[in-house]
Amino acid sequence: MTKIVCGVDVSKRRLDAHVEPHRAFESFVNDASGIAELAAFCRRNGVELLVMEASGGYERTAFLLLWEAGIACGLTNPRSVRRYAEAMGVLEKTDRLDARIIARFAIAKDLRPNTPPGQQRLTALVARLCQITDDLVVQKQRRGSAMNPEVAASIDEVIALLKRQARTLEDEIAALIDDDPLWACLDKALRTKGVADRAVARLLAQLPEIGIYSNKAIVKLAGLAPLADDSGAKAGKRHIRGGRAGIRHERARQTASASAG
Repeated sequence: MTKIVCGVDVSKRRLDAHVEPHRAFESFVNDASGIAELAAFCRRNGVELLVMEASGGYERTAFLLLWEAGIACGLTNPRSVRRYAEAMGVLEKTDRLDARIIARFAIAKDLRPNTPPGQQRLTALVARLCQITDDLVVQKQRRGSAMNPEVAASIDEVIALLKRQARTLEDEIAALIDDDPLWACLDKALRTKGVADRAVARLLAQLPEIGIYSNKAIVKLAGLAPLADDSGAKAGKRHIRGGRAGIRHERARQTASASAG
């Protein structure tokens, strides 16, 4: 059964929405009132996923408010959508047509919701905790080599401050994870495998696809799967792309697939 998807073409002033396969269309003002009307439009049409292009920040308010209104949202790359349109023989560009193409692209590529508002906060908190952890390492090294009592006391004050901030961030991160049903479930599952608190937080922050995509897709996104690299003289070779490079490779592959599809 085809998923009901709303594609939204975003501009500074307007949100043009097209629902597939119903072919319903409406245009809304890109402000809080218009976004509330768009959410109601999605509910009336039984929309399961709303997808919009990343449009230089003009989509940010709509994305956040729609999630708060209970509408599952996803973002996609405008270049991928344009290549898909060209592959389908659609060369014209209008706001209404663009919204329709976004919806069709989302269905064809089976796009999923991504990066809800809580994800952005978690990512920011985890990034700051990592910074503080690195600062603590530096300050402790300095403390070990400090000969002057006044300098040592000054460094001790900095270390104490950083430890307080780290504990505060850890508490905020733990509360954020506990409040989200999916994160709480993933947290429990990862802990049974011996993964520690900070490692769990970093996984959830840096790999938001966990719990949404399949296990095989997650392994690829994390750069842990052997990928074919057998063009030309490299025939038969496979290798693993590590870290974020693996994610970039997988997303590039998805983009290329969209342009061909």
